[in-house]
Amino acid sequence: MKKNLTKAMAMMAAAVMAVGITACSSSSEGTTEGGDENKTTIGIVQMADNGAFTDMREGFIAQMNASGYDDSNTEFLYKNAQGDASNLNTICQQMVSDGVDLVATIATPATQAMVNMKSDIPVVFISVSDPVGAGVLSDMEAPDNNATGTSNAIPVGDIFDLADKLTPGVEKYGILYTSGEVNAVNTANNAKEYLDSIGVEYEEIVVTNSSEVQQAAQQLCSECDAIFVPNDSVIQSAMPVVTAVAREAKVPVYGSSTVMVDEGAFATIAISDTEIGAASADMAVEILGGKTPTEVPSVVVPATATVVNSTTMEAIGVTIDNTEGITFVEDAAE
Repeated sequence: MKKNLTKAMAMMAAAVMAVGITACSSSSEGTTEGGDENKTTIGIVQMADNGAFTDMREGFIAQMNASGYDDSNTEFLYKNAQGDASNLNTICQQMVSDGVDLVATIATPATQAMVNMKSDIPVVFISVSDPVGAGVLSDMEAPDNNATGTSNAIPVGDIFDLADKLTPGVEKYGILYTSGEVNAVNTANNAKEYLDSIGVEYEEIVVTNSSEVQQAAQQLCSECDAIFVPNDSVIQSAMPVVTAVAREAKVPVYGSSTVMVDEGAFATIAISDTEIGAASADMAVEILGGKTPTEVPSVVVPATATVVNSTTMEAIGVTIDNTEGITFVEDAAE
């Protein structure tokens, strides 16, 4: 009897230990899946890789760190859809499921995807050229859809005025962009309106993916005196292809970002990608401090820098007499 009682007590003790071990394991798994509850969690979402998006992301994080949101109290969850729209939607859904405190979206596709989730997570976008036209918000001064941020409206008139100074005598422009990016379509439409207003001819070619870019560039170079490329991530990623074609044909390409010029476009009037990321970070700090996106107006960050690629300038045989106010860069690979 005593032997049986001892055996029963041992079995009960083992069972209690097993319950304790199970409880600890469950608690540990919950911490791993949920992250540190004491930290602010900020999601960062972008559609694809390119230099401009990298600069925006780094500018955003650096400014957040400078504002007190650093590794000691903040977790940044960076996700890249690698150019795949279905991946982008999955990433945004995961941000909602994870219940992050705020999501920073880079450029138009990522912003549209996150806003379309219609979640209660505030969205601060970086560099959406036309937030109203893209359906991200209805009013820049009083943003809705739980989203606000910075706009990089491309100064098409200023860029064409620059082109008139650097390469005078252009009678016909080519406009190259993709059909799937609202920001690119809107900027291309603005460019066409401007060229119509000054009586200059243009030809546009719209591609659907990067594999069509080389042929499109070749056609425009054979039929036009210069090419304008809107803020288009597909064309920007394929800029080395456009550069090779344009240099051989000695046709200047005017881009919409410094990264395009770094990759071989001839010139642009650009917005600092790092600065626009920092400006969005300042807005994120206000929202994390208690404001709602509606209380933080969306702003247009002005383009102030004139940038010229000196390698391209030499390749196409252009000389610039007055270099005041111009920043010269070489190819990013050099």
